[in-house]
Amino acid sequence: MSKTALITGGSQGIGRAICLELAAQGINVAVNYFGEENAVRGKEVAKACAALGVEAVALEGDVSRFEDCQNLVKAASENLGQVDILVNNAGITRDNLVLRMTEEDFRQVINTNLNGAFFCAKAVLRSMMKQRWGRIINISSVIGLMGNGGQANYAAAKAGIIGLTKSLAKEFAPRNITVNAIAPGFITTQMTEALPEDIKDKMKAAIPLARFGSPEDVARTVAFFAGDNAAYITGQVLSVDGGMAM
Repeated sequence: MSKTALITGGSQGIGRAICLELAAQGINVAVNYFGEENAVRGKEVAKACAALGVEAVALEGDVSRFEDCQNLVKAASENLGQVDILVNNAGITRDNLVLRMTEEDFRQVINTNLNGAFFCAKAVLRSMMKQRWGRIINISSVIGLMGNGGQANYAAAKAGIIGLTKSLAKEFAPRNITVNAIAPGFITTQMTEALPEDIKDKMKAAIPLARFGSPEDVARTVAFFAGDNAAYITGQVLSVDGGMAM
C-alpha cells in the first residue's frame, strides 16, 4: 500500500521540489498552501504529482494555527489515507536589524516556522504511534546553526526546529517514529534569484563548493530520510549547504 506524505508550504520553491520527489518515489502527496496567491500554485503542484502516478491533493491551511494543522491532517487522511510522512517545510521571513524589528515581525516568524512544525507534528503523532511507524522531516536552515545579522527571528525559529527535532526523536523512537532535520544553505529559488548579483557573488564565495544548491538537492535528502534506507537514523541534522556551515 502506498504511503501518504503531508508537505507544508508545498506550493513553491523547496516545498514544490519535495512534493514532486516524493511523488516520483510512489508516495501519495498532500500539498499544503496558504493564501489566495498560493492556491493556483498549490493545485498545479498537486496536478504535477498526480501525473507521476500517485494520488495528490492541495490543501489550504495556516500552520501557525493548531486548529488548521489538525484539519490539514484530517483532510489529508480522508483524501489519501493516514499520514505516514510529515515534512515541516512552511516558513516565512521578516528580516530586519533587531533594533528595527517589531514584536509582530518576531512573533509571526516564530509562529509559522517553529510553532507550525510543533503543531503539525502533534497533529500526526497519535496516528503514527498507533501504527508504530512514522517519518517526520523538519526543514531547518544553516542560519539556525550559524546565526545571521538581520535575521534574529528566523535564526531563533530555525534553531528551535533543531531542538524540537531532537526532543521528538527521543520521545517517539520507541514507537518506531524517526524525526530528523535538514539545514539547507543557499538554495536557488524565486526569492533568492531576486537578490542583487553582488550579494549573490559574496554568498557564493563563502561556499566551499562555490555554487548554490537547488531545491532538488534538498528534496532528495527528504526522500532519503523518508525511506527505509534511513530507518536507523533519528535525531540528526543534515546540512545541505555545499560545506557552508562546516
